[in-house]
Amino acid sequence: MPTLLIVHHTPSPNCQAMFEAVVSGATAPEIEGVKVVRRAALSATAADVLDADGFLLGTPANLGYMSGALKHFFDQVYYPCLDATKGRPFGYYVHGGNDVTGAVRGIESVTTGLGWRAAAEAVTVTGEPDKAALERCWELGATLAAVLAD
Repeated sequence: MPTLLIVHHTPSPNCQAMFEAVVSGATAPEIEGVKVVRRAALSATAADVLDADGFLLGTPANLGYMSGALKHFFDQVYYPCLDATKGRPFGYYVHGGNDVTGAVRGIESVTTGLGWRAAAEAVTVTGEPDKAALERCWELGATLAAVLAD
């Protein structure tokens, strides 16, 4: 059974709402045969990444960059997973107070280096996520799970 690994840093109610929408989409009953594993960014390991067939990343934009927790995750898994995970699908979501540009640039830089392939459009939100933003998060989770179910 393919595994979708959701790696997230969820320090705020806004990030929590986006995370819950992503999980809801990834675990939708109409998508069968995909195991969804959730890991906080500070506890996710290289073994988690190597065991997964696809990835969904979530972070706040902090001080113009991805969270330190997600950066720590990437620092821990980059070289141990570099060759073994090339070509695997991924998606991500970012929440920011007023700008997410640096966080997006950082995630795209690292995932390009890893050789992961974007399987869905990123969801970026500034301010409080509205209904449409949460629906996009749901779709992001569902899309990544469906890619692995095929």
